[in-house]
Amino acid sequence: MNKFAYLVLSIIALVAVGCSKSTETYPSATIEDYAPLQVGKYITYRLDSTVTTNFGAAFEVHSYEVKFEVDAQITDNLGRPAYRIFRYIRNVSGGSWVPDNTFIATNTGTSFEFVENNLRYIKLKLPIKDNYSWKGNSYIESTSINTNLMYLYDWDYYYENTNQPATVGSIVLDSTITVNQREDSVGVPITPETQYAEKNISKEIYAKNIGMVYRNFLHWEFQRVNNSYSGYGVTYTLIDHN
Repeated sequence: MNKFAYLVLSIIALVAVGCSKSTETYPSATIEDYAPLQVGKYITYRLDSTVTTNFGAAFEVHSYEVKFEVDAQITDNLGRPAYRIFRYIRNVSGGSWVPDNTFIATNTGTSFEFVENNLRYIKLKLPIKDNYSWKGNSYIESTSINTNLMYLYDWDYYYENTNQPATVGSIVLDSTITVNQREDSVGVPITPETQYAEKNISKEIYAKNIGMVYRNFLHWEFQRVNNSYSGYGVTYTLIDHN
């Protein structure tokens, strides 16, 4: 082989290697990694619930313990395999668990859907990597003024701190992902001239092989016409799991 032919073949080989590297992909974590579902699995949280008081003049926080427990495998309303989850509640000082809500969770293979109060959220979606974004509330009819859900319109969920350690409450977790869902406000801070104000905060943290370990949600609106607030908030902080 002459020197020229050898040089040409060498260049072709180098280009092929470069192309191979440029198209190399790295596997994403699976939905099941961060949202494991099996009958009998439970997660216990401290729940801090923010509610309005004095006819909307102010807010106050009520604290409880809640337990989410996977009750049974079922079929959801789209005919897909899903799981029914019961929520139980009790005082922070302890006592008997009392059932107070039911949810439906579905792992579609590429996303994790969670139905709460008949609203279907896309909580997780592949690929799980920093800054990947999706419309997490796209199944919710939020544009009609009759639904009182306009604040949920067009939310962009996105990942950060993928596969990073975190401390939630007093528990140290090896691998977590943060799902940022919303953080915006209108007319804040409120002044004597403010006629309308609104604030929305929503973020969740999921831990590998556990599920959701933290949630912070807050939505409120202020109307000068009646000089009052409406809305609510919840913060879930992991206490225990199996």
